[in-house]
Formats: sequence, C-alpha cells, structure tokens
Amino acid sequence: MERSMVNTAERLRDGMARGVLSFPLTSFHQDGSLDLPSYRDYLAQQLAAEPGAVFPACGTGEFTSLDEDEYRQVITTAVELAAGRVPVVAGIGYGYAQALRFARIAEEAGADAALVLPHYLVKAPQDGLVEQLRRIAGGTRLPLIAYQRDQVAFTADSVRRIAEIPTVIGLKDGHSDLDRLQRLTLAAPAGFLFFNGAATAEIQARAYAAVGVPAYSSAVHAFAPEIAKAFFQAFSEGDTERIDELLRDFYVPLVELRDRVPGYAVSLVKAAARLRGLPVGPVRAPLTDPGPADHAELEKLLDLGLTLVGAAR
Repeated sequence: MERSMVNTAERLRDGMARGVLSFPLTSFHQDGSLDLPSYRDYLAQQLAAEPGAVFPACGTGEFTSLDEDEYRQVITTAVELAAGRVPVVAGIGYGYAQALRFARIAEEAGADAALVLPHYLVKAPQDGLVEQLRRIAGGTRLPLIAYQRDQVAFTADSVRRIAEIPTVIGLKDGHSDLDRLQRLTLAAPAGFLFFNGAATAEIQARAYAAVGVPAYSSAVHAFAPEIAKAFFQAFSEGDTERIDELLRDFYVPLVELRDRVPGYAVSLVKAAARLRGLPVGPVRAPLTDPGPADHAELEKLLDLGLTLVGAAR
C-alpha cells in the first residue's frame, strides 16, 4: 500500500478511536436549490463538535439528489472548512463510470478518500462487486472505502479480494448481520478498516464492538452532536448505566419514529436540525419532510435527549 494510503487509513483509524464519524446534511433553499452559504455555516458547526472524520455528500447528505456541479461545491467547501484537521471522505456512487466522474471531482477538490455507495438498481454477483471496486480504483488515486448495504453484501472471499486492491482501505457495514460481519473481519488483513454504518448506529454499537468493530457513524451527530458525543463517551468508558439510559429514553424511540416512513432516516434528521435552528432547509424529492404529528413527536424527543445530556436546544 502506498504511503498516502497508509497515512489516510491511519488518520481515519485515529479519528474513529476518538470520535464519531460525521455524515453532514446538505443545505437547500425552500425551492430545492443548493444553499451553499448555509451549508458552510452548518458544516462549521459540525466540525466544531470535533468528529473523527467528515463524510460530505453521502446518504445523509442526499448524494443521489446532487448534480456534478453541486457535488463539487459541497466537497470543495468541506475540504476548505476541514483544513486538514480531520479526514474528508466524499461519497461517490452509481455505476463505475459515474462513480469515477464523482471520484475525480472529489480528488480535484482535495478530498482525502471516497466512500463507494451501493450501485444503482441491479443485484450483482460477487465477481461483479469486486470488479466494480477494481475499476473505480483504477481511475482515481483516492483511497476507497466500500459500503455494503441493500443489494451489496460481500462474502469473506470477496473482502479478501477487495483488500488486495491497493487503494481499498476499508468497509462500512449497513447490514447488521453480525455473523456475516465477523467472518469478514476475520478474512480481512490486519489494518483493514471496518465501521458500523447502521441507520442509527448507536443502537447496535455494543453488538458491533463484540465482533471487533467499535467505530461507527452517527446520524444524531448531524443535528445533536451533544447527544452523540455523550453516548460516545459513555460507550468508550463502558458506562453501561449511561448507555442504557440514552438508548432507552432517546435512541430507541428515535428509531421507532424513523421506521414509520421510508426516507425518515434522512428527513427526520433534517427536521431535527431545523428544530435546532440549523440552516439545512428541506429534503429534496423523492424524500418528504415529516408530517405535523411526527414532527411534534420528534420535537418532544429532541428536547428529552438534550435534557438527558444537559444541553439546551
């Protein structure tokens, strides 16, 4: 592995050990257009909370609704604001040809690495999944992190094969199949990065840690870094009583609300951010903002969560 790849992997590993991974929202005007000044303000607040790394234009950032020019602005802004303090990992995706277009934009913008989001529509065989990453890796110098969820699920043999691609440095898991994940971690070489990418990762943080994957991304960090940091501290210190309190009173009810409507994994996060006065705007279609009843329930839950960690809205 090239030194630049090693350095990026080491920076990510260090970051994951000291903080959650931030997947910031992308700010839009009410008419749906990109609101770059508001995005800058919002992202500056995310970075001030000292995440382990920042992942702009990924799932929470509505990657699939961005055109290439908007994407360039989002990644460039993230790189400028991070200023080397934390790694910037840009989302890329679709088929390999389009993923390469986004990868080259991210590379030109100065991103440290790219998260390869699941490809579009088709369910592919293992050889195809490996070849997809191989082709992307062949067209960019960026270190790559594979993301398995939905129709993408690697076998242990495939993880061995993608780990042999010099620029593939890790894997984000969104399936929460811990038996399968344990097999993958055992198959991977030493130093290969894994992290928990479940929709509300804190719920399963202890289970993931039991199979050797303690690092996780946090959607809650996108609207309430105080809550995310309080949970991370309790998790790092093994404070079972505090973990249980936060899970029981905040995270589990949040997941129950999230599961009511498709797309709430993003639109609820954005609604909660707006409740905090954060300049993120609405979601873009095909996502929809929460209705009045769910919005009211979210507001009560947010207030409770902030009270639990001694923070104000």
